[in-house]
Amino acid sequence: MEDHLTARNNKQVALWLLIGAGMLVIQIMLGGITRLTESGLSITEWEPIKGFLPPLNELQWQEAFAKYQTTDQYKYLHQAFTISDFKFIYFWEWFHRFWARLIGIVFIVGFSYLLFTKKIRNKMITPLIVLFVLGGLQGAIGWIMVASGLVPKMYFVGHVELATHFISAIILLSYTLWFALGLLAAFREKVINPFFRRLLIIITGLLFVQLIYGALMAGLKAGKTAPTWPDINGEYFPAALFELPGLMNNLFNNPLMVQLIHRSVAYLLFFTVIFFFLVTGRHLKGGMFAILRRSLLMLIFCQVILGIFTLLHAASPNVLLWLGVSHQLVGMLVAANVVALLFLV
Repeated sequence: MEDHLTARNNKQVALWLLIGAGMLVIQIMLGGITRLTESGLSITEWEPIKGFLPPLNELQWQEAFAKYQTTDQYKYLHQAFTISDFKFIYFWEWFHRFWARLIGIVFIVGFSYLLFTKKIRNKMITPLIVLFVLGGLQGAIGWIMVASGLVPKMYFVGHVELATHFISAIILLSYTLWFALGLLAAFREKVINPFFRRLLIIITGLLFVQLIYGALMAGLKAGKTAPTWPDINGEYFPAALFELPGLMNNLFNNPLMVQLIHRSVAYLLFFTVIFFFLVTGRHLKGGMFAILRRSLLMLIFCQVILGIFTLLHAASPNVLLWLGVSHQLVGMLVAANVVALLFLV
């Protein structure tokens, strides 16, 4: 009876965490839309409480628009913006922040309920505190990212800050998912195989680099510099790869170098996942592990195809919006799948 009660309580806590993970996926997608619609600098202040509501009358809209007009993005790129144009970009940035606040509310309300009803055991407290801290840090990093674009001679948020914000969100999502999986009975059956685990660690490392460079691609608008495939503007190793002074400068700030690395790591990841699928298929035929190895293969195929089409349409804003967000979503699903496999092995 006690084991049954514990399992039921664990399932309820896991459900709450999985709802949070789902909301994080939506939040990251909203971040992608905000980036692709160039909406990130439309709100120039960080007001955690007051900013919960958007402008409610024409005077408030004019005040918000006047603040945006002080940014270099408006002065040099969006001088023709009307109040209607501003309301469009404002909505996406506001909704992105609103959803973040909603995640915080779901966390606090859910935690309070589960604690009051004694569903949360003592050993869960520390991981939940870590989860709360990671969520708070993510909000702070988000504002640092926005602030990076509000300084003179900046028309968008900094690409390094954007990548940091994105990767910290992926870490938060992965931690939440890992915590939830530990409470689900379906993930108790482990696979003991050191070779499989080493392969998964390699896949995780490649995926981590790939996600970072995907964010750098977005921040630098690197796709527009070479919207071709399989070559890069007619070359496979462009002459301009080292046109900036310093190796590190080129690795993180040169759009062509960033694109080359993003493509190259994608190929490595793709073939490593195929190798993992083939090797593991010889040993394991059923269970959760078998489901996840198949889904990882399907997701990585889908991600590669989406990546190619996203690149080819990088110069078409309307098409890029849908392809870019889809590419980002599948990237998160790949990350979640890898986390689940790591948990099992």
